[in-house]
Amino acid sequence: MGQAVKRHAVSDLAASLRRGDWLTRERVRLWCAALLGVSGLALAVVAATSNGMTDYQGRPLATDFSCFWTAGRLVLDGHPTAAYDDATLAALQRATFGPQTPFYGWLYPPFFLLVAALLATLPYPLALSAWLVTTIALYVLAIRTILQAAADPATPRERGGPDRLWLLVALAFPAVLVTVGHGQNGFLTAALFGGALAMLDRRPLVAGVLLGLLVYKPQFGLLIPLALLAGGRWRTIAAAAATVVVLAGVTLALLGPEPWRAFLAVSGAVRTEVLEQGVAGWHKLHGVFAWTRFWGGPVGLAYGLHAIVALATALAVAWAFRAPVRPALRAALLLVGTLVVAPHSHDYDLMLLGPALAFLITDAARHGFGPWEKTLLALVYAVPLFTRAVAEHLMIPLGTIVILALLITILRRCTNTRGIAAMPSDSGIAPLAKLPPRPN
Repeated sequence: MGQAVKRHAVSDLAASLRRGDWLTRERVRLWCAALLGVSGLALAVVAATSNGMTDYQGRPLATDFSCFWTAGRLVLDGHPTAAYDDATLAALQRATFGPQTPFYGWLYPPFFLLVAALLATLPYPLALSAWLVTTIALYVLAIRTILQAAADPATPRERGGPDRLWLLVALAFPAVLVTVGHGQNGFLTAALFGGALAMLDRRPLVAGVLLGLLVYKPQFGLLIPLALLAGGRWRTIAAAAATVVVLAGVTLALLGPEPWRAFLAVSGAVRTEVLEQGVAGWHKLHGVFAWTRFWGGPVGLAYGLHAIVALATALAVAWAFRAPVRPALRAALLLVGTLVVAPHSHDYDLMLLGPALAFLITDAARHGFGPWEKTLLALVYAVPLFTRAVAEHLMIPLGTIVILALLITILRRCTNTRGIAAMPSDSGIAPLAKLPPRPN
């Protein structure tokens, strides 16, 4: 009798997870409010226990932002090339934040030195605040643009714009807390990439400019030219190329050629140390390459497996941008595929999942959810909160596994559009996911 009850309970749980009816609007609101509240409290504690420059552990506030600001100081002092010299940059960081400050290296191409220099014109706390407020605002604007682009003005519920719950969901996304804690550029990356894809059909030139501005993250640009070429997006390609050329010219004119030589000189060492040796810690990295090395695989095997997965992903993206696939699905596939194909990505890079989820939810709100999809999207939403801890303590690269599962799910939606569209949604929330009301 007891075993039968247990089997029945397990069966009911599996059925609920498959349908996704456990994910009600009320639960989304409550859980997101709790996440946002806990995140805000944690950040408030860090701020209250800091001295304005370092936290209670003696680390720079928003750790990684210290390399942005100190590299910018070197630019303002007339030594932009020194940003690529670890000894010089480390000495400046210790002089600024204290002798026990860990080293935060500068890994970006010279384009981003212009942003760093602008930030360094302000005192560190003010620069950090301005950086976070500005980039979070851009991220929020991009998510709203995605939702507005998907809204159907002919539908009364959608005529007034996105459901008001979207802002809470966007800000409570756990990758937001991770990115704020690092002071990183994940918000900017998500804003540029997500905003560009939202405007790709309506404003192709603006989309091209936004994609061109992503050049500071070259590892995230591997699939973009392929997708645009496959889709025949010539105006966007031209705008993106012109943006990169202009940025290169401005950087060369203001900083000279030496930073470029220094960047190219250290690129090989960065690949060896960060990618092949995992000096930052394998548990912090995502991707098939990092997964293989994390589990002790040799470098050659890691490159081989990554190449196989990257090639398959590239072919899928090219097909999706050439075939009559719904735009939201194409966009989500490119965003998630970018994380899969990138040689390495960090926790804060999971911000790209934010616009990817926005595209997927708007598509599902109109065309229905497939089996397990609501549960998977909820897991994807939550995974930045604990992926590092799970990898570090359990040796399970959960972030990479979930990203690959999401990629497969998107491909299934792309190739099985008729079947997905036949599954009705559960309520009238739009363009946020159409979550059913919580049962009484």
